[in-house]
Amino acid sequence: MFALGAGLLAMMVLGACRQSDDDQYFAVSGRLFEFNYRLARATYVVTLNPLRPMEEGQVAVATFENPAGGAPFVVKQPVWPKMRHITLTSPALTCVVKDKPYAVSIRIEDLGGKLLQTLQTTLISTEDQSVLPDRPLVTGPVYELNPELAGHPDGRLPGAEKPACPKA
Repeated sequence: MFALGAGLLAMMVLGACRQSDDDQYFAVSGRLFEFNYRLARATYVVTLNPLRPMEEGQVAVATFENPAGGAPFVVKQPVWPKMRHITLTSPALTCVVKDKPYAVSIRIEDLGGKLLQTLQTTLISTEDQSVLPDRPLVTGPVYELNPELAGHPDGRLPGAEKPACPKA
């Protein structure tokens, strides 16, 4: 009898210590660096899955660390109630370094701007920005070959300017 009582007490204490997900609106379900070789562009992509029904007027505000230094990138994405997930994509990045962690902070706000939830995560690239060509390989809506790269099918231009990146 004593063992049963002690077991029930232990379960209640552990249950009380467990963090409740009742106050959580979203969970980070995916995060990656997207290197688009054809467009010579790298971006952050973070996906959020809803943990409860979304409400009209909610907004996700993502703050992405700028790999080139300087001010972070801020992206504001409306949350639509019928969406299955939210995808947050940064503007084009420069100076991405392989194996370096980059911080991302996400605020979920209601229609009036009240903070509902904060999420923190990091992204680590498995590639360096140098894998991208100097210019986009294609241009236009039908992906025509970039005339700037005539004679350079690999996208590398001799003497092309490189961004001034902070030392890693």
